[in-house]
Amino acid sequence: MGLPAWAEPDPATAAREAVDQLEAASVALAKAKGGRDRVKSLTGVVQAYETGLTALRAGLRRAAIREAQLSKQLKAQEAEIARLLGVLQSMGKGPPEVIMVHPGGPMGTARSGMILADVTPALEKSAADLRRDLEEVTILRSLQEGAAETLQDGLEGAQDARTELSKAIADRTDLPKRFTEDPVQTALLIASTETLEGFASALVDLQVDGMAEIDLPDVMDRKGSLRLPVEASVLRRAGEADAAGIRRPGLVLATRPSALVVSPTAATIRYRGPLLDYGNVMILEPQPGVLFVLGGLAQVYGDAGEVIPEGAPIGLMGGNGLESGAILSQSGEGSGNARSETLYIEIREGKAPVDPEMWFQTNEDG
Repeated sequence: MGLPAWAEPDPATAAREAVDQLEAASVALAKAKGGRDRVKSLTGVVQAYETGLTALRAGLRRAAIREAQLSKQLKAQEAEIARLLGVLQSMGKGPPEVIMVHPGGPMGTARSGMILADVTPALEKSAADLRRDLEEVTILRSLQEGAAETLQDGLEGAQDARTELSKAIADRTDLPKRFTEDPVQTALLIASTETLEGFASALVDLQVDGMAEIDLPDVMDRKGSLRLPVEASVLRRAGEADAAGIRRPGLVLATRPSALVVSPTAATIRYRGPLLDYGNVMILEPQPGVLFVLGGLAQVYGDAGEVIPEGAPIGLMGGNGLESGAILSQSGEGSGNARSETLYIEIREGKAPVDPEMWFQTNEDG
């Protein structure tokens, strides 16, 4: 939830703070590459880059909107500004003897001086306001013109961090494992089901030989308080029809391209890979009888049977991150919504789906 307008920093300050965030993420990336827990460190770095880039997009968008408002305002006041400048200039002209002589005599001269004394502060305030607006326009334009390099560095840094994270996950050997997946059994299960509901129900019943007992924290008392696994906004809620009239029992979220998706709780990976028309799917089991189904990922991390901690990376969304020029173009048009990828989340208790909003904190912005 955003800050009220009166509490938000001005556009220029917000953009500069975002630049600082990106610089801090760059420093953290260099440290994380050689750190001990590389997966955890790099996960934080990727998220820091995503937060900084989101903040910079928002700051630039606000700067562009403010600059356009000021330019429009100044253009509308051109005639008034011209008169103001003329009055200010004329006040310093004319010989003292002319200023002192008034057709109304000494009384008229005194009255004119009183009027001028009353008007001068207002004129000076108008001139000061004009100078401030012109200076703000200059600052905002300079900020936007200098943002291209910062944005490009941030985008490249984020991609570098994602690449390093993928390598670190591939090299990871310290996760406990409840079972080893039987690829033949999994293939038969996929072939025998035609719906996500059928696959998830069969997964609940699936008996895996030699499944180890690993205690995970009880998640039932956390219902309603879990954070969404990715920074996103809600496109469709459970049961809402899409453009084709299809209703699904899960949430459809809009995310940014290449966004990192993390596990909302400690859980066992029960399945990961392509499934039906959901793209790559990750099915997590935080405790027996409860399944978190996430579909629509471009890349998934980990192997079935692994037990992952809360906040562990489980995949990336698809799409290409926008180039800096495209982001700047969006900002100039006053548009900053680059959330073009969709993640589907379904929660199942036993064999029945439940509204994910019974589990996750959501609001209008995700």
